[in-house]
Amino acid sequence: MRLTVMLVLAIAAGAVGIHAQKPVKPNPPKGFTALFNGKDLTGWRGRQPNYDPAAEAKLTKEELATKQAAWNTERDAHWSVDTAKGEIVSDGKNPHLATAKDYGDFELHGDWLMVSANGDSGIYLRGIPQVQIWDPSNPREVRNGAEKGSGALWNNKADNPGKFPLVKADNPIGEWNNLKIRMIGDKVWIWLNDKVTVDGQKLDNYFTPRGAEPTPVPERGPIELQTHNSETRFRNIYIREIPAGKK
Repeated sequence: MRLTVMLVLAIAAGAVGIHAQKPVKPNPPKGFTALFNGKDLTGWRGRQPNYDPAAEAKLTKEELATKQAAWNTERDAHWSVDTAKGEIVSDGKNPHLATAKDYGDFELHGDWLMVSANGDSGIYLRGIPQVQIWDPSNPREVRNGAEKGSGALWNNKADNPGKFPLVKADNPIGEWNNLKIRMIGDKVWIWLNDKVTVDGQKLDNYFTPRGAEPTPVPERGPIELQTHNSETRFRNIYIREIPAGKK
């Protein structure tokens, strides 16, 4: 009887410990600000996939509020937070997850993990696609250059050297990867797992109409997380805003 009581008490104490576990607190490097607080999606909004920032800017406040309410409902259906680990979790379905704040020039640090094979993800810069994240062995994406690896500006035009990474630096699926991104004007530098994958290349504006003269990327816009097909996790997301004219 005594043993049974002790066992029940131990189980109860363990349950209390689990529920009392505190969220993982962010620990940004000096000069950086955490975009993710480790406990909820404060500061993040849902956003329609591939929605031209220029089109969004033309919406009235009422139109944007209506759209944003719908996007946030979808966000809450497909994005969540693992507070025990301090991770943002996507089930691999839309919408995108975007910062509520817009950014100009910046340096961004973040970790990502693709839980299962054949996933496809990315990070939009000022709402423009994208720093590519994908499974290099995904057979469906071989024709698109997946075997070259993640960490480049895949939506750039074919003649832009930033379209594919300078080196393949991905860790195996199921392991964490680290990205560092610097954006000054329309130029982008990217490090994947401390290896340079893009070295100061221009980000093309994906939303330029076909056949039209190239349009510049927005001067400001959101940081946006995109996922397809695989549960994908993000953590340690930090940003440093860079004043105009400085690096």
